[in-house]
Amino acid sequence: MARKPNYDFERRERERLKAIKVAEKAEAKRAAREKAKAESPGAESADTAAPGDEPVPDKG
Repeated sequence: MARKPNYDFERRERERLKAIKVAEKAEAKRAAREKAKAESPGAESADTAAPGDEPVPDKG
C-alpha cells in the first residue's frame, strides 16, 4: 500500500534545503569578495563609488 502524501512537509523541506543552498552560495560570494579585496587593497571595488559619481539613468 502506498504511503499517504504529506505535501506541506515536503514543500517545507524543499524550501529549507533551498534556503540552505542560497545561504551557502551567499557566504561563498562574500568570502570571495573579501579575498579579492585583501589581495588588491589599492584597487577600487565596484561597491565603492567615488564621491560625485552618480548612476546614469538608462534612456529607453
